[in-house]
Amino acid sequence: MRAALVIPALNEEASIGAVLDEVPQAWFCAVIVADNGSTDRTAEEAAARGARIAVEPRRGYGGACLKALEALPAEAEVVVFMDGDGSDDPREADRLLRPIREDRADLVVGSRVLGRPERGALHPHQRLGNWIATRLLRLLLGHGYTDLGPFRAIRADSLRRLKMKDRGYGWTVEMQIQALRHGLRVEEVPVSRRPRMSGESKVSGSLRGSFAAGCKILWTVVRGAMASRR
Repeated sequence: MRAALVIPALNEEASIGAVLDEVPQAWFCAVIVADNGSTDRTAEEAAARGARIAVEPRRGYGGACLKALEALPAEAEVVVFMDGDGSDDPREADRLLRPIREDRADLVVGSRVLGRPERGALHPHQRLGNWIATRLLRLLLGHGYTDLGPFRAIRADSLRRLKMKDRGYGWTVEMQIQALRHGLRVEEVPVSRRPRMSGESKVSGSLRGSFAAGCKILWTVVRGAMASRR
């Protein structure tokens, strides 16, 4: 199946080149880097390696993903999302694509919990926040997700049906909730997680950022559960 790779990126000049060098180019009909208002040479480094650049100057993870989807080629049947900081291994994308290719799933979430995150790849507050959010999803929606990880694949036509709206860090959990509401076949597969290549994460690198993102994710879970019940 023809797949496109989407990589939201904000000031990832130090890592985006190495990330793109790891991408198995033959697997994808397009690699789109969504530059989310970088003040460094993230876009230039990505373009030098043949990536398509989608520019979204307004900060927000979901907004960057939405902008990248505007550049999606018509022939793309599947969209793979991953981070641009080196923490995801693009060579594991086949784990995400296989259940879709074999017509077992419409959305495949790469679970860092089921996989083997390297030492230092996930901070304790990340683990705790993820545990709370997934338990809340199980309680309110009855589905046992183990992770809200960014490394995932979804059929392009299924993604269009979800009508994604969240422009911030509620993007991943909104997708997982909407998938359940629309009756998509969902599967999780184990993926690894590596420490980011340089610097601190804009979210998990600080307690303040983690707290703000965590509150947004939990609110998205509650709001999605209320909408499902209605």
